[in-house]
Amino acid sequence: MIAAIQTHGELLHWHPHLHVLVTCGAFTPAGEFVKLPALDLERLEAAWQEGVFALYLAEDKIEPEVVENMRTWQHSGFSVDQSVLLPAGDRAGIERLVQYMTRCPFSLSRLVKVSESGQVVYKAEKHTCRAFPDQHGDGMQSGPKRNYQILSPLDFLAELTQHIPPQGAHLIRYYGWYSNKSRGMRKKAAAEAAAESPAAEGASPGRSSQSWAMLIKRVYEVDPFSCPECGGQMAVVAFIEPPQADVVEKILQHCGLWRSSAPRAPPVTAHQEGMEVSRRSDSESNELTYIDMDTFLANF
Repeated sequence: MIAAIQTHGELLHWHPHLHVLVTCGAFTPAGEFVKLPALDLERLEAAWQEGVFALYLAEDKIEPEVVENMRTWQHSGFSVDQSVLLPAGDRAGIERLVQYMTRCPFSLSRLVKVSESGQVVYKAEKHTCRAFPDQHGDGMQSGPKRNYQILSPLDFLAELTQHIPPQGAHLIRYYGWYSNKSRGMRKKAAAEAAAESPAAEGASPGRSSQSWAMLIKRVYEVDPFSCPECGGQMAVVAFIEPPQADVVEKILQHCGLWRSSAPRAPPVTAHQEGMEVSRRSDSESNELTYIDMDTFLANF
């Protein structure tokens, strides 16, 4: 499985939870996939709750009496959801799910308004009004049902910065077949098998499976090799470095896009500051007009 640690809710409040991508089975050491029956969510929730309690008790973050009291609560705060099920081979669905699992805690598209006093109106992901934690409570009580949050400037910064992970923290964890150890062992075994094979002599090293074009397409869902004019497939001809200005000019001239710029005018001297110099007429629209800063701001 692959687990992503998230600390935020829809309205930037503190809501720690895990998004987990789990296979419907397990791999044997030989690489054979064995399908398992459906998960028992009640047992999984109980194991999850006891694991969290054991961690807090070991770190002296909670007292045993509090743990015993929380076990009697009707709503303990622990829950497990398995409502998303993707069929085998649905790579597009898996990519969308992974993007959701690793999304940023803050979205500019949901920043509705910043008032003149600096208050921030932040919208929830869904339009329906629901109960969220009370802004002025202890995090356990729900406030009135709403689909937005109004925050002062400092409260907004506090809500946002609390989700910045500590330096060096790993928010994505890999387990089982996908763990770094398992992948490293399979890669080492494949390299040893390739070295022993006579057909591998003289073979060129393989390309990276994650090219820059593939990564751009996955993130922005746009193919950088697709021509915006005709939709045909483009190819990389050459890489142009910054010092190659003559090559850039030659390409733009060939495409009819080159515009030769006139030499830059000399800077305005000190005694010319504050004076308006206007030599432009209707027939000479390409000449520059120099105005003082007050005139510019007054007409801006």
